[in-house]
Amino acid sequence: MSLPSVLTLIADRKAGSLKPEAIDVARSLVKGKAPIVLSDGEAVDIPCPTPGPGSPSAATIRATLAPYQTDALLLKTRGRRKAVLVADMDSTIVTGETLDEMAALLGIGQQVAAITRASMNGEIDFETSIEQRVALLAGHPASVLEEVWKTVTLTEGARELVCTMRKHNARTALVSGGFTWFTQKVAELCGFDENYGNSLEIVDGKMTGRLDAPVLGPDAKLSHLEDLTAERGVQLKAALTTGDGANDIPMLANAGLGLAFHAKPNVKKIIGTQINFANLRAHLFAQGYKAADFVTD
Repeated sequence: MSLPSVLTLIADRKAGSLKPEAIDVARSLVKGKAPIVLSDGEAVDIPCPTPGPGSPSAATIRATLAPYQTDALLLKTRGRRKAVLVADMDSTIVTGETLDEMAALLGIGQQVAAITRASMNGEIDFETSIEQRVALLAGHPASVLEEVWKTVTLTEGARELVCTMRKHNARTALVSGGFTWFTQKVAELCGFDENYGNSLEIVDGKMTGRLDAPVLGPDAKLSHLEDLTAERGVQLKAALTTGDGANDIPMLANAGLGLAFHAKPNVKKIIGTQINFANLRAHLFAQGYKAADFVTD
């Protein structure tokens, strides 16, 4: 009979293998059983009892394993595999911030990046920030979108995450505060079922500095999560969400498993399930998938 909880450890493959010492420390913290290898030298599951009074908190466990460049997720065994995936795009599924990269090419990088930082850190609301940043694009050629697309790079593990969950009948959606011009292309590249973003108004080959649809911000991200789970016929606890910025907090907080992925400090203060070292493969290990189960098409 399986134990009710599991501590999943995932190492940053670029920093080296998962260390036996880290596994021993983790087992001691949670009174865990023998580790189950999910990926040799990368990830293990440690079955353990439900934490009781006096048990180390998830934050304590995470901090204890951090010196080993290892992420630690203490999760319930039941319902680990999720039926819905909702993912942020910029700095999550792709490595960069597409709007910031557009601005850099147009010579307005510093102004736009400053607003982006303030928004992602929760210093100004997302709707205000996107309107301010888009306004700075007014009059510039839309051809810059193509130039940025040439540099867009998927985060390691992005296709594995999406394609593996789809293979196991999950509904997958890319829901971004970025532009639909990019979300459509990234979704196709990764294999997402659907995508949502902000629609940039372009007239006669130039950006007008306006959006031609309502702003897709944090509340809209949560609404998409709620709609997707309802359409799939499951509760929110059957969903996995991932993102890094303040506008992701509502969907991260309301999903059954919301993972703050290399997130901004204000996000990590609120969302306790975090991936701070590993790549997107960690989202599959968190669900109990083994590397042998991963697919990329």
